[in-house]
This record gives sequence, C-alpha cells and structure tokens, in this order.
Amino acid sequence: MSLLPQFPAFQLPTETSALRAEVRQFVREALVDQAPEERAKSWLGFDPAFTKKVADRGWIGMTWPKPYGGREMTALDRYVVVEEMVLAGAPVLAHWIADRQSGPLILRFGTEEQKEKYLPPITRGESCFAIGMSEPDAGSDLASVRTRAVRTDGGWLVNGSKIWTSNAHQCQAMIALFRTGAADSRQAGLTQFIVDMPWPGVTVNPIVDMAGDHHFNEVVFRDCFLPDDQLLGSEGSGWAQVTSELALERSGPERFMSSMPLLGQMIDRAAGKSTVEVAVGSLVARHTVLRQMSLSIAGQIESGHDPQLEAACLKDLGGNLEQSVPHLAHNLLPDLPLMAQDASDYSVTLSKTMEMAPSFSIRGGAREVLRSIIARGAGLR
Repeated sequence: MSLLPQFPAFQLPTETSALRAEVRQFVREALVDQAPEERAKSWLGFDPAFTKKVADRGWIGMTWPKPYGGREMTALDRYVVVEEMVLAGAPVLAHWIADRQSGPLILRFGTEEQKEKYLPPITRGESCFAIGMSEPDAGSDLASVRTRAVRTDGGWLVNGSKIWTSNAHQCQAMIALFRTGAADSRQAGLTQFIVDMPWPGVTVNPIVDMAGDHHFNEVVFRDCFLPDDQLLGSEGSGWAQVTSELALERSGPERFMSSMPLLGQMIDRAAGKSTVEVAVGSLVARHTVLRQMSLSIAGQIESGHDPQLEAACLKDLGGNLEQSVPHLAHNLLPDLPLMAQDASDYSVTLSKTMEMAPSFSIRGGAREVLRSIIARGAGLR
C-alpha cells in the first residue's frame, strides 16, 4: 500500500513568542564566553553544567507529566526551546537524547517503577542517556541486529556489541535493542532494555572521530545479566517501539540546523558579493522549506500522530543541506578552514564544521536506509 508523506501547513502559536525571547536571552547570557570551536559543535557539545542551568529553567522533559518532574507544556513549546538552542550552538548533548527520545519512550512504554526511577533525574539534568541501536555488522539496518538477550533465571543474559554509541562513556543509562527471538526473524523477536551504566558485563571502548572528538563508542556485552525489570515494554515489541522512537530522533531542528553557526557567519560575509549572496540565499531558502516540514511534523506529534515516514524525509533532506553548507563556504569565500591559535572565528567555525560534516548523513540513520524507508512507504519497493 502506498503511503505518501504528508506535510500539512503548520505555524507555531503566537503565544510561543514570549518563550522564544526568554530562551534567546538565556543562551545569550549563558554562552557569552563560548569559543567558536565549541559553538561549531552545535548540539554535539557536552556540558553538564550548562544542562543543569537548562534543567533549572524547566526546559528538560518540559512536556512530561508533573509527577515525573515535567511541566506539561506542549511539543510546540519544546520545539521553540530546541530551535533556539541549536541556533545558538548550545552544548546540550548531556541531556539531548534523554529529553528527545529516551524519556518519551519510557513514558510511553515503561512501567510505573521505571518512570519513577528514570524520568525525574532527567528533568533535573542529572541523567544522561545513550542509544544502543547500531551494530558493527548491521549499521543503520536495525532489523539485522545480532546482539542477543537470552532468557535466564530472573532476567536475561546479553552478548554482542553496539557501535557509534554517543556518550556511552558519560551516560547513566542506555536504551538498547536486542534480539530475543529467532536469528532470521528480522523485525520480529526484537526487544528493548534499559541498561544502567556502568553495569557488570558491559565494556565501553572509545571511538575518536576525524575531528579529534570522543563522543562515539563501541559498547560490548559479555555475559551481561539484566534483571526482568530492565525490560522496556513487552518482549518482542522492540521493532514497533524503536521505529516510533526514530520519528522523534529524525524530525527536530537539529536535523537541518547543525551548520547554522557557519551559515550565520556566511550571511554576514556575503553582503555586497552578488554571487555569494545568491548562493547563500539558496541555502536560506532550503532551510526555510525544511523548517516548515519540521514544524509540520511537530504539529503532527502534538496531535498524537506518529510521522515516521515524514521524519525520514526530513532527516535525508536535512543531512544534504547540512553537508552542503561548509562545502559552499569553502568554494565561495576566500577564508581557509584553520584551527590555528590566531585564526579568525570564521576560519575555526568552517574547519570544525567541515570535519563534522561527513557524519551528518549517518547519524540518525544512514542515507541509504532512510531512502529505503521512503521508497517502501511510497509503494516503490
């Protein structure tokens, strides 16, 4: 059956303007001394002290029920906070994953005990989560995961590994997808678990990227025992749960705004240069379209829909835009990408963004996997 993506027009309510002004003022004051290299990391910057300040303002888990530390605000309020944080290049990674997807997943599928244990620390800025999805032999093809959880007395015994696991070396917990059914069952027989970190039988090996940063890791499970109360949702429901989680991971402003610190500086430098103005104007136009798509998805989420196909479209197009910004900057403007001590803020930002850009089309789902999802949804395969 063909199911084409839908992006009905949507605008943020006017009452969110006051919140936007509040967030903008907050990040301006909190990040007044932020170095250009750190700002260029965008939402990949990890700063627990900044996360604590965000939590003190009530902007982590802000849509969740008050008994779990939330404020019961709307997904549209959260969109405004996220957009302003990404626009400012705020170092939000210490709470990003927990706020964006791990917490909502626990809220939707977790037991009452799990909600009471894990959600309040997230809203206080005290708990960082990692995502245990990708594997060395599976990549973004989650139906091919091989890490196996075998039932044993009182719980499960886990063996296997996960890779590209951001923050596993700094997080307090991970939501991981393991195979509990037959090896050839693909989507069937997958189950999610909450893994407290550190945990016996779990080894975290660092992966340093080409930019010299360490946020990726390989996580190895060797006879790791997880008690029954660490199972999230029900046995065998992992595929449905993880695909709903991915809609949250792929649909936010961070999927097309990672290069915004550089684009903002390009706009300033384009003035009076007609060729550059035209090229930068094209980037801004593409950004505007993607923002409208993202807003449409935010409206669908607020209405209770599960826009998985739309999120895949946004993630694919957004990755293309993010990667094109540093390449156009390098081709259009004379400044070289430099990390030298006396380099300009623009050169440092360009250098850091170029180093990070290859990952933009991988994180959150590789381009080939996303296009397979889109083709299948459109009835093309």
